[in-house]
Amino acid sequence: MITSEFLLTSLVVVLIPGTGVVYTINTGLTLKWRASIAAAVGCTLGIVPHILASVLGLSALLNMSAQVFSILKIAGSMYLLYLAWNMWREAGKLEISKKSTEISTMQIAVKAIAINLLNPKLTIFFFAFLPLFISKNSSSLTIEMIMLSVVFMGMTFIIFALYGILASGISSYLINSSKAVKRFQQAFAVVLAAFAVKLALSEK
Repeated sequence: MITSEFLLTSLVVVLIPGTGVVYTINTGLTLKWRASIAAAVGCTLGIVPHILASVLGLSALLNMSAQVFSILKIAGSMYLLYLAWNMWREAGKLEISKKSTEISTMQIAVKAIAINLLNPKLTIFFFAFLPLFISKNSSSLTIEMIMLSVVFMGMTFIIFALYGILASGISSYLINSSKAVKRFQQAFAVVLAAFAVKLALSEK
């Protein structure tokens, strides 16, 4: 079941300025909005293998016992807190380069796929993230995790595409207003930490 907590937490996670976000924004700044759409598609496709690995592994573990579910839930919450702390600590360090060597849409998409595909932290993230929102009464854990993953991917594409499209119009603002970027990152960190605590204490 898709809950408001899942949607809001996913939104915060997707909004986190990471390598995929930086690449998409940079593409929008240098090659305009059409190229940034290709970057968004590539970044979204790049997380598919990580999600599949997580879903397959979690399905086996969660079917073992309720205790495993609880352990993963707490571990996931702690990992989200860790992400929130890192986000807060690194706030203001988002750098955008105006240099770009991409030529074709395919090259842009392939590079975007590689950026997320070669990031092993994504598998760990989904392994910790998905159990937080799975109902104990679910008739099929695998189907529910796939549904959550599809929604997450959809949000990733939409947010990344918006980042890229808006980048062209606000390029000077993003580059020159480091304080504003830092405040946004800190706000995301606080919200993410709050949800991590709430989810750890909640009962499914």
